[in-house]
Amino acid sequence: MLTSKQRAQLRGLASGEDTILHVGKAGITENLTRQADDALKARELIKGRVLENSLLTAREAADALAEATGSEVVQVIGSKYVLYRANPKEPKIQLVTARKK
Repeated sequence: MLTSKQRAQLRGLASGEDTILHVGKAGITENLTRQADDALKARELIKGRVLENSLLTAREAADALAEATGSEVVQVIGSKYVLYRANPKEPKIQLVTARKK
């Protein structure tokens, strides 16, 4: 589970990322899920978009992909969404940690 500070950090990192996943009228297919899984393995943070001809909202698509890939939804804005999953072997993104009081 991401903290609000970690979520804010990931949102900042995602702003410079290109949109690599597109959900169309076919919805969440097995192929799309595999692409998302591979991209999360390689990048940890991916940005996707729901096309106008899709029957899903961006929130529905993000939640379905997050569940299918074991990732977390960082944010959903309009038709775009951002997913994050840490790579346990080779982490590329160092998340901020909560400070002890």
